[in-house]
Amino acid sequence: MIRPVMASVDPANLLRQRVRDAIVAAFGDAAGDADALIAPSRNPQFGDFQCNAAMPLAKKLGKPPRDIAGSIVEHLDITDLTDEPTIAGPGFINFTLKTMCLTKLLCRLDTSDLGIEKTDAPRRVVMDLSSVNVAKQMHVGHIRSTVIGDSLSNVLERLGHTVIRQNHLGDWGVPICMTLSALHDANVDLDSLDMEMLSDAYRRATSDGKPDYKGLQAVHDFELGPKTEAELQAQVDGAEQVIAKAKSALLKLQTGDAQTVRDWRKLIDVTMVECGRIYERLHVNITREHDAGESTYRDKLAPLVDRLLDAGLAQVSQGAVIIWIDDVEEPFILRKSDGGFLYATTDLAAIEYRVGELACDQLIYVVDARQRLHFRLLFAAARKVGIIGDAVETVHVPFGSILGPDGTPLKTRSGENIRLTDLLDEAVSRAADVVARKNPDLSDDERRQVAEAVGIGAIKYADLAQDVAKDYVFTFDRMLAFEGDTGPYLLNAYVRIQSIFRKADVTSADFTDAELLLDQPQERALALAMLQYPSAVESTAAKLQPHHLCQFAYSLATAFASFYEHCPVLRAETDDIKRSRLRLCDLTSRLLADALGLLGIRTIDRM
Repeated sequence: MIRPVMASVDPANLLRQRVRDAIVAAFGDAAGDADALIAPSRNPQFGDFQCNAAMPLAKKLGKPPRDIAGSIVEHLDITDLTDEPTIAGPGFINFTLKTMCLTKLLCRLDTSDLGIEKTDAPRRVVMDLSSVNVAKQMHVGHIRSTVIGDSLSNVLERLGHTVIRQNHLGDWGVPICMTLSALHDANVDLDSLDMEMLSDAYRRATSDGKPDYKGLQAVHDFELGPKTEAELQAQVDGAEQVIAKAKSALLKLQTGDAQTVRDWRKLIDVTMVECGRIYERLHVNITREHDAGESTYRDKLAPLVDRLLDAGLAQVSQGAVIIWIDDVEEPFILRKSDGGFLYATTDLAAIEYRVGELACDQLIYVVDARQRLHFRLLFAAARKVGIIGDAVETVHVPFGSILGPDGTPLKTRSGENIRLTDLLDEAVSRAADVVARKNPDLSDDERRQVAEAVGIGAIKYADLAQDVAKDYVFTFDRMLAFEGDTGPYLLNAYVRIQSIFRKADVTSADFTDAELLLDQPQERALALAMLQYPSAVESTAAKLQPHHLCQFAYSLATAFASFYEHCPVLRAETDDIKRSRLRLCDLTSRLLADALGLLGIRTIDRM
């Protein structure tokens, strides 16, 4: 996995290292690799942080946990960080950070990089994301791979890694050529083709190209009569003709027929122009330069299979070319018995290209959890035949499904996939209604801009705030709420701070040198929340889970809400306190904007 950088401003990390050093000093090798077990205190009256290491160490060393805790405290060197630690209960060690320590750490955080250090071991990472299909509309199932992959790319880039996004398009094969043939048969002017026409042609062509062999067999088995047999036979003959024409078009495409190639590229262009509009609305960094379709590897498949056969790394079994994987019953199939290649063959060729020509040492695939077995076999096969060496890491980030209120995959009432553009339009429309109720004084243009940011942000945050591997239920009402762990709640926190600055008629330059005064509990709580940012970014990168960043953003917004309620900013008791609180507001807004930016959520100044 991506190696984390220890966040130097995170007091939990600083305490963790000091406690670990004390454990080693107190117990030496007998303690083994004991965890310091530092966590925020659940009750602030006991301090800011709590160490729970004494209990598991007591079992290991055969001593009372309070004695263990006493030995740890005796060997601690933390006078620069905390007041004298206290021992409570069976052996909990409580720490209260010194105010001077908190202010010093906040000043180290209050920089242009917000305390995020670049890694000293940068990697070249391929991020396989989005993976749309040519001639098909993007649907709700594409959003997870798109926004998760983009946010992870943003985070890794922020830490100093080189990320190469790869949109593995479904742009090759018989279904595409079926569509192309159907358009030719209908004499469609491809220069005037739009996405609606193209997706309709795709649906018709793929439907017409499905021979009902089972139905025809049933006619024979149950002697359903010559009329029914003639109807089914006509359907089968028609579908076979569609397939035959598609294969003929595919052959022209494979041999580089100039007109066929031009027409095929038009289908890709129409599709990707539409996808580009959606990517722009989603505020994700996926452009045409990231296209890496199946066609990219079409000329590499046969040589790859032949090379593996010649080297004895693959074998023929019942006419198919396969690779046996240790401890797996089913083989990895490279070529079918009829000579056709599979998606797996293309994926293996893609890995060879990404490791070889792109020189990447980490491959991350953000793909549906239902593909777990495929990627297990793919990665194992790539290692077995030497395409991937020990220095290259492969990771499948499996994501769960988006469910409707009934707990089944989200679909239209007719059972079809919901078009992503329709979903986004609905979110923005609902957001516009909410915004109009909350602020009826906004102009129509302002309301449209705010609704777009709130609606898209709400959908993205709801997706990214989940453990990626889990399914989640899609509900507009919850996503668009301005209370709770939602995108609108975070955006509103940012807007509130901008409102403070407008009322004060100040900019951050007016109080960058203000002394930070953390006398109130809510000020301390806000400071502690802010200091978690670098660790949240690093945790997101190490675990490839955007929800860690979402948890930080929500915790920060919640801490700010309490601060805002209890600590007047513009009506502070003294000018020094006012300037201190303005600086806290400014740092909070910058952290929120940065975190939301890494998640790919656009902030707004008014709502």
